[in-house]
Amino acid sequence: MKIVRFIISLLVIALVGAALYYFIYKDELKNPGEITITASSDSILSPKDPPLEYGIPIDSFFIVRQQVKRNQFLSHILSAYHIDLSAVDKIVKRSDGIFDFRKIKYGNQFTFFLQKDSSRKVKYVVYEHSPIDYVRISLNDSITIERLEKEIKIVDKKASGTIESSLWNTMINSDVNPMLAIELSEIYAWSIDFFGLQEGDSFNVVYEEQFVDTLSIGLGNIKTAYFKHAGNDFYAIPFEQDSVISFYDLEGNSLRKAFLKAPLRFSRISSRFSHSRLHPILKIRRPHHGVDYAAPGGTPVMAIGDGMVIKKGYYGGAGNMLKIKHNGVYTTAYLHLSGYGKGIEIGRYVKQGDIIGYVGSTGLSTGPHLDFRFYKHGAPIDPLKVEAPPVEPVHESNLAAFDSVKTYYHDLLNKDMKPAASLTASK
Repeated sequence: MKIVRFIISLLVIALVGAALYYFIYKDELKNPGEITITASSDSILSPKDPPLEYGIPIDSFFIVRQQVKRNQFLSHILSAYHIDLSAVDKIVKRSDGIFDFRKIKYGNQFTFFLQKDSSRKVKYVVYEHSPIDYVRISLNDSITIERLEKEIKIVDKKASGTIESSLWNTMINSDVNPMLAIELSEIYAWSIDFFGLQEGDSFNVVYEEQFVDTLSIGLGNIKTAYFKHAGNDFYAIPFEQDSVISFYDLEGNSLRKAFLKAPLRFSRISSRFSHSRLHPILKIRRPHHGVDYAAPGGTPVMAIGDGMVIKKGYYGGAGNMLKIKHNGVYTTAYLHLSGYGKGIEIGRYVKQGDIIGYVGSTGLSTGPHLDFRFYKHGAPIDPLKVEAPPVEPVHESNLAAFDSVKTYYHDLLNKDMKPAASLTASK
C-alpha cells in the first residue's frame, strides 16, 4: 500500500513539474527554430526588396500593357480604363512643360498598374516615348507627372575577324551593329582607305555597347582598335592631351592627318587615276586624273581637309564642280555633283569633314558618282597615293604617361574577352 502511494506521489510531482515547465517555456516550445538560428541583417531571413518597373513595385499591382493604335488619342486610351475626362484634363494641364501627350507615337507602349482588388482602379500609367525616355503618371491622392529615364547599362564588347568582303557587310552578316564599321572608319579615316580593304585584312576592336534592360540602344565609345591592312599594322590608342582625347599609333603619332582618305563614306571605286582611260561616253582614250567613287545620288560629299572654296559652278563635262585650295601646295576638286552644301560659296572657308556637296550625275556621266581630283602645285596626282603628314604627336613631356596607356590598351586588345561575334562574311 505504501508503495502505491509512493508511486502516485512521484507521478503527481512529475505532472506538476511538466506543467510548470510548459508555462515557463511555452513561447520557446511554440517556435523551437528561433532558439538556434542567428542571422545578420542581409541574411535570407531579411525581406527582399520588391522588384521594380519604372520605379513601381510590380508585385503590388495587376499590370496591363498596350500599344498605341493608329489615330488614338490619350483620352481614348485612358477612358478604356475608367479614367474620367476630368482626370484626363488634369493630366494634360499638369504635363505642360513636361511632355506633350499630343505627340504619343503609333506602336509605342502604355503600361497600366491596377489595384489588386475588385475595383481594378488604375494607380499608375506609364508611357514609353523612347527605349530610354518614359512618362510616369501617378493617380493616387493627387495627380503627378514625371518624365524619367531608364538606367543605361554599358557593356564592354570585343569584335574581331578577317575581311572577305566589305567591313560593313561583314558586320551585318555576323549580327554586329554595322554602326561599328562607321565608327572605325571615322577613327582610321586618315590612315586606311576603307574602299580599298583587301581580302585577308583583319581587325580587333574593344568597344562599348549601351543597353536598356536587354535591348541594345546603340554603341558607346570605341575604347581601342587594331587593323591589319595591306600587311601594315594600325593601332588606335586613346590618349588625352591638352584636354582632348585623340587616337595615336604606337609611336605616339596622331591618327588624324591633314587630309581624309576619301571624301565620302562606304561606296566603291568604279574608276581609278589613269593617264589613258577609255571614256565611257566619248569612247576615246584620254587621261582620267581622278578617282571615281560610285555612290547613290544624294550621298553627302565632304571636304577632305580645311581650305577655301576657289571654284563653284557648272563646268561642261565636269558638271557641277567645286574646287578647294587647302594650302600653298594642295588643291582638291569634286565633280558631277547634284548640288552643293548649305552656305557653300566661292571664298567660303570650310573645315575638314564639312558637307560641301552631294553625289550626282551632271556633265558627261553614265550614272551617279563622284569624280574626286587631287592637285599638288597645280599638277594632278593620284588621290589614293597621297601621304598626308600627321598632326601634332604626343608631346615629349607626355611620352611616359602615353607608354603606360599604350601598354594597357595593347594588353586589352589581346586579352581574352567574349567576342561580340566571329566576323567573317563570304563574297
